[in-house]
Formats: sequence, C-alpha cells, structure tokens
Amino acid sequence: MPVGVREADLRDPAECARIAAFVATTEGATPFHLPEWSRAVQDGCGQRARYLVSEDAGGAIIGGLPLTEMRSPLFGRALVSTGFGVDGGILGASIEPLAAGAWNLALRTGCPSVELRGGPAPKGWASDDTSYLGFARDLAVDDEAELLAIPRKQRAEVRRSLGFDLEIVTGNDRTLLAEHYRVYAESVRNLGTPVFPAKLFRSVVSVMDADVLTVRHQGRAIASVLSLYFDGTVYPYWGGGTDAARGLRANDRMYFALMAHARARGCTRFDFGRSKTGTGAAAFKKNWGFTPEPRLYAKRSDGPAREVNPLNRKYALMVKTWKRLPLWAATAAGPWISRGLG
Repeated sequence: MPVGVREADLRDPAECARIAAFVATTEGATPFHLPEWSRAVQDGCGQRARYLVSEDAGGAIIGGLPLTEMRSPLFGRALVSTGFGVDGGILGASIEPLAAGAWNLALRTGCPSVELRGGPAPKGWASDDTSYLGFARDLAVDDEAELLAIPRKQRAEVRRSLGFDLEIVTGNDRTLLAEHYRVYAESVRNLGTPVFPAKLFRSVVSVMDADVLTVRHQGRAIASVLSLYFDGTVYPYWGGGTDAARGLRANDRMYFALMAHARARGCTRFDFGRSKTGTGAAAFKKNWGFTPEPRLYAKRSDGPAREVNPLNRKYALMVKTWKRLPLWAATAAGPWISRGLG
C-alpha cells in the first residue's frame, strides 16, 4: 500500500534516476513516462514539467504520473499526462491516490482540467476509448519476412518504392535534425497544423534514445521521421513528407527502412502510434498489417474541458486557412501557437 503521493523534484538527477528505473521495470511503461520526456518538453516548449510519485513504506516508488502544466492564451490551461505525448497516463500502483494528487495539483495551479493519455481511468473521471486508435505489432526477422507481413496491396506500394533512386540516411546530429524539421514543417502545414518548436525536437534527441531517418531524392530530403526507442520498441513519432514524396512513394520507403533500421538496433516491436478513428492516417496504418486497438483517455474538469482536437468543427476554418499559408509564414508562426497545444 502507498504511504503517500508527492511531487518529485525533476531538477534532482538522483530523483530522475529513481523514476527512470521504476519506469524501466514497470509493465505498461512508454517513453512518455520517462522524466527525460517531461524535461525535454519543458525545455523545448516552456511548459512546466511536474511528476507525481507514490511510494511504499520502504520508500520505493510504486506508482508514477508525469504531468505537463499547459498554459496557452489560445487553448486554455490543463494538466496533461503527458504534454506532447500520445501516452503517459498513470503507471503502476496507486491509481486513485495519484489521480487525486493530480486533481489537487490542478486546483493549486489554476488549471481547470486534468487530461490522462493512456493508463487506467480513475473512478468517476470521464473516459473515452473511441476517439483514438493505437497501432503496434512485432517486427519480422528480416526484410523479406517483413514484406510478407504487409498486406498485398500495401506490399506492392513498398516494392514499388524500392525501385526508385532514393537514399536513406540516419543519425541525430544538428544537420539531420534541421533537415528533418524542414520536411516535417512542410508536411504539417499541408495538413493544416502548426509545427512544433524546433527546440522541442533538439531537446528530445539530446536526452532520450532517439534518431532521425531521412529519405533523399537527388540529394534533397523528401521524407523524414524522428523516432524514439524504448524497451525493444521503436516509436516513429514525428514524421512526414513533402509534396514530392507522394509520387516517389517516399513515405512507404521511409517506414520500411525504419523497420530494418530498428531491427539492426535490436528492436523487436514497432509502435506506429495513435490516429483518430476513421481518418486516412488510421487506414494507412491498418494497410500495413497493424491491428487497431482502442486508446483509453480520461479527463476531469471543473467546467468545460479544453478542446484541442484539430478535427473539431470549430477549428475547420483555421485548418483551411493554415493550409494556404506560405511555408515561411507557417514555420515562423507555428511554434508560438503549437507550444500551447500539448
């Protein structure tokens, strides 16, 4: 039984090491539970990192809840678990004490709601297991087996991509990060979404096990993905392609190359992340042979909860307008807006 819930000091390296050790040995953990993620988000976006832990009588950590204190003049305030992550809800034991601790922290910090992404839903909280789907499966033993694991129609697209003169590069130096950011910024502008600050990507790579895989055509980057690695699983997280990528099937080549790259790094599982139910992104992942699994999210609010889903009708005009912005304008304004999305 927990003795109590307290807020950890993420400025203390020894405290962070204890939390990381707990995360590494606890079922259901993701890279978004690591204190490094919380610190990278704080450094990259200026949103304060918080971390609640529960401990037993001997002082051992038995439960954890990373939180980001999101504050935005456009999107409001909330404690989010975790900021800029797709998972990171309550981990380990002490579900109700940690949930109560999060709500008390929200009240003290002036946040009218708490959002949990993944993990169990506390009693009495509003839960949603229909809006988002997750996609993950084991990697095959080699490229040929991986191809056979992909359904026939998508397999044909991957084979077609292998016939184009495309170069694959991997790494995590500043040059590759800058190249990735240019591709990603164009990709999300085309979707009508503000790009995250470049500093967030640099901060994540500097403190976590992460790298970039980029597809180039005639020396120019046309598709790129920044991936996280945790507990034998690769998480392709921030990825996209330019307009030129479509005709060259560069995104297909990118993810197939990432599967091989992850195997070479010792990974045995591929987590394609979340997608909104009924979207093209969800269909794309299903076409790769991934079985959709519902993602459980939970909220508690004092009044109306904030709404940051870009598919919400009230954002339709904003999305349409953003798609028309010149790339330079979208890249300049996007980070200021997106740092408050979380």
